[in-house]
Amino acid sequence: MQKFWAAVAVTAAMVVAPAAQSETLADALISAYKTSHLLDKNQAVLRAADEDAAVALAQLRPVISFATQASRTKLDNAFRTNLFGTPVGAPVYTESTDASAQLSATFLIYAGGRGKMAVDVARESVLATRELLVNVEQQVLLAAVSAYVDLRLQAEIVALRQSNVRLISQELQAAKDRFDVGEVTLTDVSLAEARRAAAQSGLAAAQGALEVARERYKAAIGHYPGKLAGLPKLPFAAKSEEAARAIAVRNHPVIKQAGHEVKISDIRVKIAEAAFLPTVSSSLTVNEDWLSGSGNTVAGIRFSDTIYQGGERSALYRQALAGKESSAAAQLQAVVDVSEGVGQAWSNVIVQQASIEAGGLQVTAAQKAFDGVREEATLGARTTLDVLNAEQELLNARAAKLQSEASRYVGVYQLLSTMGQLTAEQLNLGITTYDPEAYYNAVKTAPLTSTRGKRLDKILEKIGN
Repeated sequence: MQKFWAAVAVTAAMVVAPAAQSETLADALISAYKTSHLLDKNQAVLRAADEDAAVALAQLRPVISFATQASRTKLDNAFRTNLFGTPVGAPVYTESTDASAQLSATFLIYAGGRGKMAVDVARESVLATRELLVNVEQQVLLAAVSAYVDLRLQAEIVALRQSNVRLISQELQAAKDRFDVGEVTLTDVSLAEARRAAAQSGLAAAQGALEVARERYKAAIGHYPGKLAGLPKLPFAAKSEEAARAIAVRNHPVIKQAGHEVKISDIRVKIAEAAFLPTVSSSLTVNEDWLSGSGNTVAGIRFSDTIYQGGERSALYRQALAGKESSAAAQLQAVVDVSEGVGQAWSNVIVQQASIEAGGLQVTAAQKAFDGVREEATLGARTTLDVLNAEQELLNARAAKLQSEASRYVGVYQLLSTMGQLTAEQLNLGITTYDPEAYYNAVKTAPLTSTRGKRLDKILEKIGN
């Protein structure tokens, strides 16, 4: 256990150490981006959506199939019979061999445009999934900022608690010295001892919170912390709350994703309408008997339509209309939710800024009060309890100010997130980010092999690395 708390103490010292070879917030954000399994997962989801676009395009192309067949048949003990069914003569053995091949091709000529609209649906789904990936990126980076700031805060709280234990230990010793000369009673000594025990308990709790923060740091950023640099200057968010709302409505990935979902719903209504139209397809089949050398070619056009389906097509059409209304409502609600988030984040920043200013005044006043009470106690005008209470007030004021400063710092990044601006690109992290266009452009034409296929292999290899 002593080794454990020693390690925590070392961590606290490293966090608040000067920034010599220290990990900056930008370093932590880059690490979080590169090591996030959540981002890896959603990038793979996006690539799967890209393939849906390739699948939809493939449905517009001819389907060509090839089949061969070979067989050998042997009949044993086949007797010739007379009119009465009685076998006569020797048994007859017969053998036959057959080998053939068939090549067929089918092509959809007309289906009311459903094939082209399916490609459009897949494309919009890709765009919606991209926005989902952007939102996940924001969550990853915000978690990294929060973990970085929280670790520094908990380390500062530990340092504050350690100072508090040392100070109360001095007060305890002073109380014992005054008791020895008869200036105070044993009650004063006991009060100081009780307060020191409480301070030690608070220190242990702070050290535990620091260890929790270390684990959170590793989960968010990908490794345990070393030396952490000081917090950089906060990025600019917006001039006003209304400006922040306007940016959010234009740029937030949740709203953009909802917009693509609306387009998908519109197209699905058209697909449901097109289902009432007939289907025209063509086919070509070539048969060849390899033994006899004979063969045939059959070409044809098929016109089909459903006369009665129990109302299924009408139900699917109404279902598509309901889906369209649902998507439109979801888009409006997304705007409301994002706007509310901006308002809450903006208010939180304002509140924390006011708390910092008030906390600064409180710390100054509490420090003066403690210094005065402590001086008066040496003259006998104040009791030990007065000194301990004043010290506790100072400790609480300092801790509250540190908490407000940390909350305000994270709050600004939270505001950026609600505005849709918390991405690696917007933060100018200077790293190569995932390119959603690269994979899509490589597969959107549903390639088989050739140069485009080789380029796809290179992209997959790069993603794997």
